[in-house]
Amino acid sequence: MSRSVLQPSQQKLAEKLTILNDRGVGMLTRLYNIKKACGDPKAKPSYLIDKNLESAVKFIVRKFPAVETRNNNQQLAQLQKEKSEILKNLALYYFTFVDVMEFKDHVCELLNTIDVCQVFFDITVNFDLTKNYLDLIITYTTLMILLSRIEERKAIIGLYNYAHEMTHGASDREYPRLGQMIVDYENPLKKMMEEFVPHSKSLSDALISLQMVYPRRNLSADQWRNAQLLSLISAPSTMLNPAQSDTMPCEYLSLDAMEKWIIFGFILCHGILNTDATALNLWKLALQSSSCLSLFRDEVFHIHKAAEDLFVNIRGYNKRINDIRECKEAAVSHAGSMHRERRKFLRSALKELATVLSDQPGLLGPKALFVFMALSFARDEIIWLLRHADNMPKKSADDFIDKHIAELIFYMEELRAHVRKYGPVMQRYYVQYLSGFDAVVLNELVQNLSVCPEDESIIMSSFVNTMTSLSVKQVEDGEVFDFRGMRLDWFRLQAYTSVSKASLSLADHRELGKMMNTIIFHTKMVDSLVEMLVETSDLSIFCFYSRAFEKMFQQCLELPSQSRYSIAFPLLCTHFMSCTHELCPEERHHIGDRSLSLCNMFLDEMAKQARNLITDICTEQCTLSDQLLPKHCAKTISQAVNKKSKKQTGKKGEPEREKPGVESMRKNRLVVTNLDKLHTALSELCFSINYVPNMVVWEHTFTPREYLTSHLEIRFTKSIVGMTMYNQATQEIAKPSELLTSVRAYMTVLQSIENYVQIDITRVFNNVLLQQTQHLDSHGEPTITSLYTNWYLETLLRQVSNGHIAYFPAMKAFVNLPTENELTFNAEEYSDISEMRSLSELLGPYGMKFLSESLMWHISSQVAELKKLVVENVDVLTQMRTSFDKPDQMAALFKRLSSVDSVLKRMTIIGVILSFRSLAQEALRDVLSYHIPFLVSSIEDFKDHIPRETDMKVAMNVYELSSAAGLPCEIDPALVVALSSQKSGHCNNIHCLAKAINQIAAALFTIHKGSIEDRLKEFLALASSSLLKIGQETDKTTTRNRESVYLLLDMIVQESPFLTMDLLESCFPYVLLRNAYHAVYKQSVTSSA
Repeated sequence: MSRSVLQPSQQKLAEKLTILNDRGVGMLTRLYNIKKACGDPKAKPSYLIDKNLESAVKFIVRKFPAVETRNNNQQLAQLQKEKSEILKNLALYYFTFVDVMEFKDHVCELLNTIDVCQVFFDITVNFDLTKNYLDLIITYTTLMILLSRIEERKAIIGLYNYAHEMTHGASDREYPRLGQMIVDYENPLKKMMEEFVPHSKSLSDALISLQMVYPRRNLSADQWRNAQLLSLISAPSTMLNPAQSDTMPCEYLSLDAMEKWIIFGFILCHGILNTDATALNLWKLALQSSSCLSLFRDEVFHIHKAAEDLFVNIRGYNKRINDIRECKEAAVSHAGSMHRERRKFLRSALKELATVLSDQPGLLGPKALFVFMALSFARDEIIWLLRHADNMPKKSADDFIDKHIAELIFYMEELRAHVRKYGPVMQRYYVQYLSGFDAVVLNELVQNLSVCPEDESIIMSSFVNTMTSLSVKQVEDGEVFDFRGMRLDWFRLQAYTSVSKASLSLADHRELGKMMNTIIFHTKMVDSLVEMLVETSDLSIFCFYSRAFEKMFQQCLELPSQSRYSIAFPLLCTHFMSCTHELCPEERHHIGDRSLSLCNMFLDEMAKQARNLITDICTEQCTLSDQLLPKHCAKTISQAVNKKSKKQTGKKGEPEREKPGVESMRKNRLVVTNLDKLHTALSELCFSINYVPNMVVWEHTFTPREYLTSHLEIRFTKSIVGMTMYNQATQEIAKPSELLTSVRAYMTVLQSIENYVQIDITRVFNNVLLQQTQHLDSHGEPTITSLYTNWYLETLLRQVSNGHIAYFPAMKAFVNLPTENELTFNAEEYSDISEMRSLSELLGPYGMKFLSESLMWHISSQVAELKKLVVENVDVLTQMRTSFDKPDQMAALFKRLSSVDSVLKRMTIIGVILSFRSLAQEALRDVLSYHIPFLVSSIEDFKDHIPRETDMKVAMNVYELSSAAGLPCEIDPALVVALSSQKSGHCNNIHCLAKAINQIAAALFTIHKGSIEDRLKEFLALASSSLLKIGQETDKTTTRNRESVYLLLDMIVQESPFLTMDLLESCFPYVLLRNAYHAVYKQSVTSSA
């Protein structure tokens, strides 16, 4: 041992401190997971809650650490049965505790070595050595406290050991020492206070070196403000000067870490508090700043109570106890407000810093230190708030609820984004700095050293050579830099030169230490920017404060001025994986899932909030658009008419109705309307959604804008269907023109969203509106196509067949007839040309095709009934076909026909449906001609020039295309399809017979492959013969409505593309038609008079 002490370089202090600190964090992670598992009934080892093992567990814990297996067979019998399973399932827990014991052994051994070497510690000189030394002590202390908080530790260790003994006939070889350690560290701090007596000198020296650093970091917001901390623009003349400090790494050192060092450190070496005023001042300052410390993640340590309990039993410590109580009072009464003011200052300071750097990213070079200081300061304040919010008395709760915390986190994220984006800028600056300045200064320092042993000289020469060889070209070529070896060499050099009797003592060459600390910071700016961001601004602790995290997010969304910063919360989820450790790989999946679920929830809530705001704006805009509908001008017209007339109707005091557009007239710019508030709130929230195009969380990519797009699609779909105002009970529905106005107003608002967020709103329109042209949408819900189709068929056309509505060809509309029971709707308002065009705009060609198919489905049912009547009268009809030139025989045969009125009624129903369809088709053609005139004209040209001799299948394809564009066809393809796959339906109106006969004939003869023209000529011959026979009749019943029937024959020929007037005149004298027109006109004049 004495030999190794004489050779401190052989002790590898730097390597051991590095490895043990990393291992310590891994052990803390494992212990933390064991504690959480034991506290969760679902994750707890089953043996600890098994009723059969309850007595055995109690016995083991009572006797712990003693092992008695022989005299307690009854209590341990169940254990005997499950010993192999216990060994298998508790091994991970047991050996974690064994690892903790081994870690403790290594730490104690290293601390003893450090004491023997009489290592010099000063955070401002040998920063890495001092920081790692203090970190190790705190990690060790935290580990032992966390171990003592696992209540089931004795049960787990005892159960495993008993199972081991029953299996192998002996206790596990580590058990005696492990059991003793568990017992010794029941009260870990008390035990460690005794343990650290020999280490007091080294530890107190390291802590007292914080006397300049800690008080300077722990200032009030007013002091920061007066010093214009973190401001780049307070002194414009020095803006390009590099930010310098003698204690570079101390400037961004975590305040949270320093407070842990001071509080735990002075508890362990408490004797120094009675003898050193500096130590006491540091201790009291730390006690006044916080009420609790973060042990690990969400495990906290209440410092005042714990310190008081430890000191109360030490003789002569009354003064220290009074100090603790005074500090506790100060912490409770002043710490909350002090930290609140700090957060307030940091919000404005970080905003200024982020704004200046986004405009002038080149300043990231000289002012990089400011960025990392700002991140570190903000991170400390956020963590302080997080741990105190759950652990403070209710009376002072206001200081621990910060509704503006999102803003501070947002500016942190903005600074982090600047560092990541402009990393090459920083690299260029610091590569030149290292090679052009640092290498020269360090070389001079080394040359001026009075004593410089060979080993130290070699290391420092390698530093100079490494820096001198750097060039900007390496950055431009994208070369990967790695200075980890150089930094580890400096750490080793600190250890070599900080032991007693070192040839080159760092204590005597402080300038060298300070210079090297600055150089190390500069190297990190070249190769370790990501690691620096994690070190100074990692907020993965939010992963373990899920409830507080979600509450902060909700507060952020509720406050309009803060909603623009809400993206900070999903961005924080990208930090979570940095808290995992390779010694505990099993938690990666759990933490990863938590980060994904939280990120998803935050983005979803943001999108919902934006969607709700957009919906409210749309509702307002739809109301405004509704005011411009023609129906609202009736009152204005009537008022104008009344003014012109001499009669004064209405009361004098009646207020004049406000005209649309009044809401846009502002008499006072301070007046804010509801629409203004909605637009402001939306623009704030959209800023957040649009802030990043995507973010990667645990190898999953999230795109905030897509959340908004999907929510807009769903809401737009529901809104369109909702705006139809369809009531199944009363069969009420919005007029197509009114729905179209509302939809257009809605779309105008949605298009304006592109001004706020970079989303493709056209894609939303295409997805939603195309789905509305189908019978059902992608979720299986009814669309406006199905609602309007159903309404026109089941409500409007049903009333036509009931005789309450008639079709007027001249008006191109269905009109209500005066009846006893007034209809709840005006048919003309739903079927005139403007409404049908609006319907075509809404449903589009696909929707109108579905409407046509539904109409044809009803026609096919009527045709099916007609076929039954034809079958019923087939013999008589066959005879009539061959006897049409024998009037007497025809008259006799006609009387033998049955259900003639039914045929007429059904053909009229078919005619009504086809008339409605022709209105719909004409409206579709008008709409498409407006939107796609060149395409429609091409289709029309194609249809008009199809040769007569063309194969019927080819012709049908052309007709189908033409029909889809709303063009009338010689043969209706939809009717052909409907009749070729017979189904069922209803309708009424006699002048529609012409259309029915022509269309049905064309469709049927196409299906049965007959000559349409020949069959219609035959029909004309039969019909004209029968009508000429009626002309010779004298019976009034037979000749009733004779002239009307003549006109019907004329309409059939006019409607038919296959029959001509020449053909009609060849078999039916035109003079009869002329006389018929005259008679019908005369009759209508008489009846109207």
